[in-house]
Amino acid sequence: MKKILKIVGILIGLLVVIAIITGIFLHEPLPQGQSGPKADALAQKMLDALNVKAYTETRFLAWSFRNNSHHYQWDKELNLVVIRWDENEVELDLNRTHQSNCFVDGAEVTGSSKDKLIKTAVEKFNNDSFWLVAPYKIFDKGVTRRIVALPQGEALLVTYTQGGSTPGDSYLWLLNENGFPNAYKMWVDILLIGGLEASWDDWLVSETGAFLPKTHQFGPMVFDMGDVKGYNN
Repeated sequence: MKKILKIVGILIGLLVVIAIITGIFLHEPLPQGQSGPKADALAQKMLDALNVKAYTETRFLAWSFRNNSHHYQWDKELNLVVIRWDENEVELDLNRTHQSNCFVDGAEVTGSSKDKLIKTAVEKFNNDSFWLVAPYKIFDKGVTRRIVALPQGEALLVTYTQGGSTPGDSYLWLLNENGFPNAYKMWVDILLIGGLEASWDDWLVSETGAFLPKTHQFGPMVFDMGDVKGYNN
C-alpha cells in the first residue's frame, strides 16, 4: 500500500509540474493597446458588422448553458429574466434583485434561502449571458476600449472596470477585415493562464435579425448555447 501511495504521489507531482510548465508556455501578458477615438471607431465597426440595431430592438432572448442545465428567458425591455436550473426557478428582476421571486420544486422560497438563490441566479446570469451577448456590451458603463495591432490586423481590447461578477476582466476581440468577431482571448480572474482563446464563429441570425452565437470552442470543450432565440412577440 505504501508503494502504491508513493507512486500515486509521484504521478500527482509530475502532473503538477507539467501543468505549471504548460501554463508558463501558454500564458500571454495582457496587451496594452491605445485608447481613444480609433479604438471606439473599431468597436463601433464591430457592432455595425453584427447589426447592433437589430439586437437593440430585440426584446426577448432565450438560450441555455452548461450542457443544457441552465435555462434562460430574458425580457430585455423590462430587464426581467426567468432562470431555471435543477429544481430551482428564479424570476430575476435585474433592476431590483431583492424583489425577485424564487421557487424550489414549485414552492416559493423566502428568507435567507431566497437571498442565496438570488445571489446564485445573478452569478449564473452574469456568466452565461456574457457568452451570448458579450459583443454588444463593449460600450457598457465602466468599459474601456483599446486598439491593439496584431500581425493579422487590428484587434479590440475590452476591459470591464466595474459591474458584473468579476470586474477587471479583459477580452481581446479578434476581428476579420469587416470588423466581424471570430474569437476573443481572455484575461480573467477565474483562469490562471492569460490569453486563452474561445471561438465566436458559429452564429445564427435570429428572427429579429440579431447575430447570436450557437456554440463556442474553448480548448477541448464546446460550450453549447442551446436553442438560441431572439424575438419580439
